Amino acid sequence: MIRGMTRQNQNPDIRQDLATLVDEPCCPDMRILLTGANGYIGRRLLPLLVQSGHTVIALVRDKRRIQIEDSLSAKVELVEADLLERSSLDHLPENIDAAYYLVHSMVGSYQQFDKMETAMAEHFAAYVSKTDCRQIIYLSGIANDEELSKHLSSRLHTETLLRQSGVPLTVLRAAIVIGSGGASFEILRDLVEKLPVMVAPRWLNTRCQPIAIRNVTDYLIGVLDREDTFDQVYDIAGPDVLTYKEMLLQFAEIRGLKRYIGTVPVLTPRLSSYWLYFVTATSFTLARSLVDSMRNEVVAKENDLADKLGITPIPYKEAIGMAFNRIQQNEVLSSWKDAFISSKVQSDLFDYVQVPVHGCFIDKKQKAFDRPAEEVLDNVWSIGGNRGWYYVNFLWKIRGYLDKMVGGVGLRRGRRSPNALIEGDALDFWRVLVANRQEGRLLLFAEMKLPGEAWLEFKVNSAGGQPSLLQTATFRPRGILGRLYWYSVLPFHSFIFEGMINAIIHYKKAD
Repeated sequence: MIRGMTRQNQNPDIRQDLATLVDEPCCPDMRILLTGANGYIGRRLLPLLVQSGHTVIALVRDKRRIQIEDSLSAKVELVEADLLERSSLDHLPENIDAAYYLVHSMVGSYQQFDKMETAMAEHFAAYVSKTDCRQIIYLSGIANDEELSKHLSSRLHTETLLRQSGVPLTVLRAAIVIGSGGASFEILRDLVEKLPVMVAPRWLNTRCQPIAIRNVTDYLIGVLDREDTFDQVYDIAGPDVLTYKEMLLQFAEIRGLKRYIGTVPVLTPRLSSYWLYFVTATSFTLARSLVDSMRNEVVAKENDLADKLGITPIPYKEAIGMAFNRIQQNEVLSSWKDAFISSKVQSDLFDYVQVPVHGCFIDKKQKAFDRPAEEVLDNVWSIGGNRGWYYVNFLWKIRGYLDKMVGGVGLRRGRRSPNALIEGDALDFWRVLVANRQEGRLLLFAEMKLPGEAWLEFKVNSAGGQPSLLQTATFRPRGILGRLYWYSVLPFHSFIFEGMINAIIHYKKAD
């Protein structure tokens, strides 16, 4: 059996993601199916499982949306399947020892996500029942209130469906997860850093028991192949029980900010969702699900699992500090935003890698430059986020606000890392389709609301002669509205794209 992880160092300045891993796994080289392998939790769990000596079968809808480090690739098998399509699971391996179920549909339709979660759980249970799997580990939500939100009720129903597989189920129920790149962390950060004074909905007085992302992975690894956890349900949480208001104020304290928060009883769930949507980087669908759940207290029932696994619960303030340490060191391993796919393209996003030519409006600019190509490439790879778009950033911000007004993602998603990009990353209101540093090519696809589809591509050509930067904006309009849109923004394009390519070439980071 695998012993639980322990926190070996209280100092968040020291890297601990792999150092806190189990030191003497008793069952190495298990074959473990990891669903949601490219999600926020899955991306962090995968290297820990490999470091424990296991082979991971990473289940994803599209292999192009996940990159596996060379140091892990020998122990990772990528398999494609869509849990919403039962037939797509027919080719999955049957020789697995354990399975992690880390999928949900909160970013989908608010009206339909519970039906989607039911279908996925039923399909998964049917598949697992035919395998050699001896344990399913499911990360659920704390559900101790009598009247549960739609979101928490769906999580509870998923537990019931997974039990129908006949495979022993270990359920870990968590409240808000605090970690760099996490949805809850980023929402708290947006609220605290953007609003000196908050007039907030009354759900800010609801109690919650947040848990650090490191403790979540501790528990997920710790219960693996432990027979005394089979067919058991555990609430997992940090040591602090706080209201959401207290969480915001303590977050502000850590950031050295003075914040004033008042609550009002008149905001309906829909108005509360809009408030959260416009202030933070979240999508409206996710905001609606979160607001719906925030009327429920999510406080853990006591159990002995932490003692059994040797886990020390991390306090809320320390979890926040550890998250910012990751951000400052540019070591954000995963982000909830990377799992969000525009409803316009769903899981077929990477079918847009081939930029069309026919029936498109194209703005192409190419400039030669007299500086090392690597420096320009660095500028391309740092575009967006805090760096901005190099030229007339206020116009890009206005475009982001307008996108938010019509239900789009806006600019607040930012980017996972200030200077590193991989395929699938969210980048403001774009999605990274190609990030090939060796070829000097970056291709972005627009996820803002548009009457058509848009691509933005950068290509640094340093082969022979004078190096140059090729910048191409492509728009494929949808109907007459799409054409009207293009011509309405054409006057802005004439100087925005010209200024942007010049600024990218000449930009030098201040010492």
